[in-house]
Amino acid sequence: MAEVASTVDKSKVLNFNVGVLGHIDSGKTSLAKALSTVASTAAFDKNPQSRERGITLDLGFSSFSLPVPAHLSDCGYEAVQITLVDCPGHASLIRTIMGGAQIIDLMLLVVDITKGMQTQTAECLVIGEITCDHMIVVLNKTDLVDPAKRESHISKVTKKLHITLEATKFAGAPVVAVAAKPGGPDAPESEKSIDLHTLVETLSRHLFVPQRSGEGSFLYAVDHCFPIRGQGTVMTGTVLRGTVQVNDTMEVPFLKTTKKVKSMQMFHQPVQQASQGDRVGICVTQFDAKLVERCLVCAPGSLPCITAGIIQVYKIPYHKSPCTTGSKFHITIGHETVMAKTIFFGCDQPPSSPNTFDLSCDYPFQEKILESEGKLAKASSAAQPSPVSGAQTQYAVLEFEKPVICAANSLVIGARLDIDAFSNMCRIAFHGVLLHSSEDVEYQKSFLPQLKVYKLKTKEGVVERMQDEKTVIGRGLFKRETKIQSFLGLTVKLSSGESGVIEGAFGTSGKFRVGIPDGLRTETRDQLQGSKKKGKTKEGTGETSEPDHSSIKITMTFKRYVFDPEKKLVQ
Repeated sequence: MAEVASTVDKSKVLNFNVGVLGHIDSGKTSLAKALSTVASTAAFDKNPQSRERGITLDLGFSSFSLPVPAHLSDCGYEAVQITLVDCPGHASLIRTIMGGAQIIDLMLLVVDITKGMQTQTAECLVIGEITCDHMIVVLNKTDLVDPAKRESHISKVTKKLHITLEATKFAGAPVVAVAAKPGGPDAPESEKSIDLHTLVETLSRHLFVPQRSGEGSFLYAVDHCFPIRGQGTVMTGTVLRGTVQVNDTMEVPFLKTTKKVKSMQMFHQPVQQASQGDRVGICVTQFDAKLVERCLVCAPGSLPCITAGIIQVYKIPYHKSPCTTGSKFHITIGHETVMAKTIFFGCDQPPSSPNTFDLSCDYPFQEKILESEGKLAKASSAAQPSPVSGAQTQYAVLEFEKPVICAANSLVIGARLDIDAFSNMCRIAFHGVLLHSSEDVEYQKSFLPQLKVYKLKTKEGVVERMQDEKTVIGRGLFKRETKIQSFLGLTVKLSSGESGVIEGAFGTSGKFRVGIPDGLRTETRDQLQGSKKKGKTKEGTGETSEPDHSSIKITMTFKRYVFDPEKKLVQ
């Protein structure tokens, strides 16, 4: 692997972001180090805690370059820069993994060949399904397998992985066996990697030109910040949207401050401009690096701070617990993970266009997310994320415990990170796209009442008697203490076929009067007035006339809007 020559025009270099994900101790950082020629300030566990604990605690970035492959020779690029995003594999750091996965074009899923798929490997696979469409599986640590059995063992594990991937969008993904660091992390540097060239060749064959756009307001995901004496403060991160140039003004929204871009570098090479997908360091002056660890930076005034939002939601089929309304989940959105209360609801008709939400429509309330069949959809801010095959359109209201800074159409991932990290259970519960939001701290009064989520209610009573040909008296529909005034004018249906209207209460025991505008049918009147039956009377055996009205039911169906402060009933 080589470094992009300084003489190459940066506009002719394709930057391709590759996420390196997998279970703890699968050898991700060793793989990234073996591949890379240029390291950022956050690469290869430079964090003192990472070195002390021997695990990756944060995102690490490094790069290497490749010649432009033959299938991309007509795309106008002179070199390809592979930016590696080394994500931590420790279960408790899944927040960091989810943050890093949102900026990748292709995923390397690293699997320890001696252990196979593990719990966090599966969670990384789920995150990969949500955030990208391309994956290569790397079977690492082949040096630990007996050479005499190595080939057969690689074949056996590869077959098992292909079976696992059949149920995902990555069915048929290539599997490459390597030993990134023979002898382990403490082995001497003279130990050469095994079969790394095969992985590089496979990666080269699967390169593509990601959809990039300089349009839209500038949005930048910062993952590290540090001072340089005599220069200023450097923020390192990835451009998520738009373009930034030297001397532009940008905003750090959570600090409510703006700064001018003094200079920029991409892996130690100065540049004047960076666009969507670029990994870039931005230098500003008079800014305390200790104030920022991970955040979003943007064009001034372009990024809201929201208190609640509506997402189109997809259930993760591997999360076996139900996702119920009223439950709280860890929500990862933008560069933050916060707790939020959830309220789920469906859709009577599919949306007319993707990534939109119509506040004028009615939406049925749901006690939980309904299970969907099919492979996971990629939820992103792209123009049209592909839906889950056969899935019903479902939404969720998220009420955040603290305000969140994020962009419209942001990816949202809901998880139960309070579940034991080492339990054999997928903690990632659902994912979706942010469609609508509120910045008002009083959103429960201003925003939620606009949302027409309803519960469909049905009440049933019976006809007690007929008052006249256009009026019946009913019972059983209301309790004695019910305020019947709220139900005046609502339509009811008699089981005998007539439609009626609640006209008012009848007495104080919960009985009510129903008007029948078109009048009762003859057979209904006969039934309510009495039918000849045989029975005993006080005078002895004979015939008596008894009204047979209890079999005529009165049914009332109406909607009650969940967020309506007046609790009105609507039909």
